[in-house]
Amino acid sequence: MAEKQEILEGAMAVAHAVARCRPEVIAAYPITPQTHISEELSQIVADGELDAEFVKVESEFGAASVILGASATGVRTYTATSSQGLLLMSEVLWNIAGMRLPVVLACANRSISAPLSIWCDHQDAEAIRDCGIIQFYAEDNQEACDQHLIAYKVAEDRRVLLPVMVNLDGFLLTHVFEPTILPDQQLADRYLPPYEAVLKLDPANPATFGAFTEPDKCMEGRWMVHDACMRSLPVIEEASAEFEKVFGRPSGGLLEEYKSRDAETILIAKGSLCGTIKDVVDEMREEGTKVGLLRIKTYRPWPTEAVLKAVSGAKQIAVIERGASFGAGGVMTPEVKETLYDAGMQTPVSGFCVQLGGREVPPDGIREIVDRVASGEKQTAYEYFRLKTEILPELVPGA
Repeated sequence: MAEKQEILEGAMAVAHAVARCRPEVIAAYPITPQTHISEELSQIVADGELDAEFVKVESEFGAASVILGASATGVRTYTATSSQGLLLMSEVLWNIAGMRLPVVLACANRSISAPLSIWCDHQDAEAIRDCGIIQFYAEDNQEACDQHLIAYKVAEDRRVLLPVMVNLDGFLLTHVFEPTILPDQQLADRYLPPYEAVLKLDPANPATFGAFTEPDKCMEGRWMVHDACMRSLPVIEEASAEFEKVFGRPSGGLLEEYKSRDAETILIAKGSLCGTIKDVVDEMREEGTKVGLLRIKTYRPWPTEAVLKAVSGAKQIAVIERGASFGAGGVMTPEVKETLYDAGMQTPVSGFCVQLGGREVPPDGIREIVDRVASGEKQTAYEYFRLKTEILPELVPGA
């Protein structure tokens, strides 16, 4: 069954891909740069192209609360948000995960205030990394669309039953027009059959969601979320393999190894920045530098074994992040170090923070990182790459 490629804005393409998943309840509140997703979905519902209830809410907290309640009744649900909106949802998202509700949402990644920035980095999604939500990261708009179908497939699997969040870089993907294949509806229906809830609110069969627990039981409840998250790793691989079989293109999975099998220097990153990194890898390869990329597609759960296998031959590793843990260091960098440490590996790992608030990191910046780590430079602390130190005295009184 042939699918048609179209030139579409990323956010609108995602909206149409979500519609192919046939959610029955959608609730969203507009926030830049997510707005076009919910706006287009509301139009799709209004035009009668999707039989769903689109709920206009007063905030992102309200949107998350609506889809929590709807999911608990046994229907497929969806929402999308960004930045401050995701943080406003966070209280409810912990509940959604703890109640084991297979909600799917999108995050159009954007910096968090203050200072105010509407441009892309990953600190919004990384701020809720520990609440039990599975996190996918897309490199391009095709992947952002396809990952939504995979997200529902994984979330609703009885071995998992957890929310899944698809991350796509704000503006860099949401507002960029790219050639995109929208999933054919018949193929989508074959891949993603109607959702049948394992447990739901039903007067004929009463059940309690999110019950009060005393200290002797709460830890076990939290462990079950952790266990389900870890058990999702093979489910993600299964769902991704089935997607490729049905649609004929790869989009899911835990990670992508790009020219890294024989690489001495491996870069680890996620999101749209990986497109630039691949270009630099290609150029440096032609010049004789053995460099490769390990692109993280599934960030939560952290794919420990897959990462370990992928970097086992590297002489040095550089983690390139769009986030930081203020007062400590990186976000993904310590996870890479822990992965190697637990396996008894001594491979040096350097961490670089780039693009906070959307600041561009050009190809020559990636080259600099490769050259520095390949030269044997020993990093003593997580580095805010190309920090403009000359302006810091103006920002810090008395410095």
